Amino acid sequence: MGNKISIKNHINAVRCHLKKDEIEDFSVMAKSGNSEAFEIFASFSTGMEFVLVPAGEFVMGSPSYEQGRSDYESPIHKVTIKTHFFMGKSSVTQKQWKQIMETDPSHFKGEYLPVEMVSWQEVQEFVKRLNAAENTDKYRLPSEVEWEYACRAGTQTGYSFGDDESQLNEYAWCAENSGRKTHPIGRKNPNLWGLYDMHGNVWEWVQDKWHENYNGSPSDGSAWEDGDISFRVSRGGSWYCNASSCRSANRFRRDPESRFSNLGFRMSRTP
Repeated sequence: MGNKISIKNHINAVRCHLKKDEIEDFSVMAKSGNSEAFEIFASFSTGMEFVLVPAGEFVMGSPSYEQGRSDYESPIHKVTIKTHFFMGKSSVTQKQWKQIMETDPSHFKGEYLPVEMVSWQEVQEFVKRLNAAENTDKYRLPSEVEWEYACRAGTQTGYSFGDDESQLNEYAWCAENSGRKTHPIGRKNPNLWGLYDMHGNVWEWVQDKWHENYNGSPSDGSAWEDGDISFRVSRGGSWYCNASSCRSANRFRRDPESRFSNLGFRMSRTP
C-alpha cells in the first residue's frame, strides 16, 4: 500500500472566462467538489507522489480568440469528471523509471530530471510493471480529458495561471528559459492544485488516440480510444517549445513509437 497524507489547501472554484457568443450553452463554473484538502498518495515502490484531483466539470478546448490556438482544440465542450482520481505531482523521473525498468534511456541524464526518449508503448510496459510491483491495477496514464482538467486546476484561461504569457517563466521550462535542456522536477511554481511542470519541461503522453478535433469525444473524462488511427496524444509543451505550445489546451499528435529528448509522461492512479 502507498502512504496517504492529508494536506490542507483551499481549492477555489473559478468561473469560466469565455465570451458569451462562444459559449451560449456553457454557463458553467469550473467545479472542484466539496473538499478543502488535497490528499497525497505515495507509491511505496518508487516514491512517486500523486495529488487527489476532485470530481467536477469544465470546458475543454480553446475558444477562437485564444492566442496561439489551433483547430485541433475545437470545439469547446463541457466535460464532467464524475469521479476523483490521483494525478502525478510531476513527470516521472529517471530515478523512478529505473526503479521499475532497470534502464535509463534519457538523453539528458540526472536522477531528478524527467525521463524522456520513451515511446508510448514503452510507457505501457512501465505501467504494467509498476502495477505488478505493487500488486494492483490502479496505475495508468491519464486520459486527455483528465490531463487538461488537472492542468487547468479550475481555470479557463490560456494557462493555469492566467492569460499573460510573460508569467510563464515562473511556471515552466520552455524555449525562452530552458537553455535547450530538461530541468529537475518541481523547480517552478505549481498550479492551484499542487501539480508541477504541467506547462513545459517535457511533453507528456496520455492514453488517448489522436483525433483531429473533439467532435464525438467522450464527455465523462474517459480516454478516447475509438478509431483506426494509430497516433497517440501528448500534452503540455516542453523545454524546446515556445509559449503558445505550453498552453493548457494545446495538443500534439505522435506515432506511439516516437522517442524524443523532450517527450516524457506523468502517471495517474485510480483511487
